[in-house]
Amino acid sequence: MSVSVPYTYRLTTIIIASVWLINGLFCKVLQLVPRHSQIVQEILQLDYVTASALTTFIGVLEIIMFIWIISSYRSKLNAVAQIISVATMNILEFLFVPELLLWGRLNALFAAVFIVLVYYTEFIWHKKLKLTTP
Repeated sequence: MSVSVPYTYRLTTIIIASVWLINGLFCKVLQLVPRHSQIVQEILQLDYVTASALTTFIGVLEIIMFIWIISSYRSKLNAVAQIISVATMNILEFLFVPELLLWGRLNALFAAVFIVLVYYTEFIWHKKLKLTTP
């Protein structure tokens, strides 16, 4: 096995984790992208204050996902949780608020690519490298 494969695997894992950190911390907790609160408000039909608080909570959960990914603890369960979360969020957004998405319904394509990347990294690449995780 070449030295670059494990490095590339780790780099890919860090990139995946960073998506969760950036979206959780900057977009939701710090609310630097108000569109995220608007999406929660529209989908759940909440007032602005409640939607904002729930968006912050979702952001905290995304930061926890970042920590979980970096820790490599139960990485297969983590990958499944990521896939379900991204698919659920994007299906709801696609159906109910496509006008609030950065790329409209095309966001679903980016979500699908992300899901495939998470799946491939954990269930194919991880297995090929015979990595052991708790």
